[in-house]
Amino acid sequence: MQETLSTDWARGDISGLEFPAHRDALQAGGAPFLTRAFRASGVLGEDNQVTRITRLDEWTLGGTGTKALLSVAYAREEPGLSTDLFVKFSRNFDDKVRDGGRYHMPPEVRLANLSRAPGFPVAVPRCYFADIEQSTLTGILITQRIAYGEGPIEPYHPKCMDQDLPEPLAHYRALLSNLARLSGAHKAGCLGARVERDFPFDREAMIARRPRFDLPLLAKRLARLAEFILEYPHLVPDDVADRAFLDRFRAEALLVAERQEELARFLHSRPDLIALCHMNANIDNAWFWRDDGGQLQAGLIDWGSVGQMSVASSIWGCIGAGEPDLHDRFLPELLDHFVAEYARAGGPSLARDELQQHLELHVMLSALHMTTAPPAILRELPDPGVAADRYDPVFAAHETARVQLKVTVSLLAMWARHDLGRAAMARAIGD
Repeated sequence: MQETLSTDWARGDISGLEFPAHRDALQAGGAPFLTRAFRASGVLGEDNQVTRITRLDEWTLGGTGTKALLSVAYAREEPGLSTDLFVKFSRNFDDKVRDGGRYHMPPEVRLANLSRAPGFPVAVPRCYFADIEQSTLTGILITQRIAYGEGPIEPYHPKCMDQDLPEPLAHYRALLSNLARLSGAHKAGCLGARVERDFPFDREAMIARRPRFDLPLLAKRLARLAEFILEYPHLVPDDVADRAFLDRFRAEALLVAERQEELARFLHSRPDLIALCHMNANIDNAWFWRDDGGQLQAGLIDWGSVGQMSVASSIWGCIGAGEPDLHDRFLPELLDHFVAEYARAGGPSLARDELQQHLELHVMLSALHMTTAPPAILRELPDPGVAADRYDPVFAAHETARVQLKVTVSLLAMWARHDLGRAAMARAIGD
């Protein structure tokens, strides 16, 4: 990858077109660029064109690269041709840390182009143009804009704000239906040969790319996490704030870290459990509506780093930002739902117990990564003691602190309530 500090335009590896790398360049390229791009993608015919940009505003919420709300006018309106669009750039030239996340974009661009195929099994925003310059990881994605809160579409649901979510079980069932349909369709061969070409699965490379935990450093992070929880026990459930649990968690986490490569290898050992997956299908990366029969339906957005992976990791990427109460009451039901939908979409028959075992192992490895949560929370909220609890309005205004706290709570509550740790690890790998 070439290190490019700033650029206005890049050349797409897919279309061969030059495309803008940021909002100002898009404004300068204007209607002529959009016409070329939309014709290249097949959205516009040669007898139609974009005549002008009527709106182009920066969108500042979340993510790595910059984003914009784009509205356009066409020479001729056509059914299904949206005037209100959403633009996502891979680059963020004003924030080096966020710009470092541009590696998420290439598979998202490939998925956007794949989603144009007839019969794609998951609802996604219609792709108007998507391309990437792989050498610099400079990319652009232009899609239909989801009209949150308009007509039948529910308002936007922020990540880790499930206390405000109506009918959480119905929403997570709808999300898991999408994950199972995508993965099942892939396993059934319904998505064609492009999946193996554009999203190849290399088990050894995936294992090699996983971050390795240094045990002394991890021990320090575990101690700091325990200290944070004991200093602010009102922010977590009582059983997570229990000193005896925290001592047990610290000991078990180090045992997991000692066998991290062995566990990662096990998690990628079952071909039936490896499929094309959305890795981050939280409620904020979706939109919801009711169909004519009153059934809640969902579509998925934000496909960064989509690829072949463990379906268990995809499931946790969906439910892991949910409330512990959801996991306590409904985890078996949600897993049964995924198993049924996966098979219905053409995927292999799975045993729920095996799927749950893989999910729990994934949770254990993920919990090691979240030992970095306290400094991330404190950078954004230097005194968490001002919050009455983890639902305090102060967290609504501080997304990073909220997400870091609540995902950590979900992981630790799973560890405490589902008897994770050394026994589960030993069962998984056949000791």
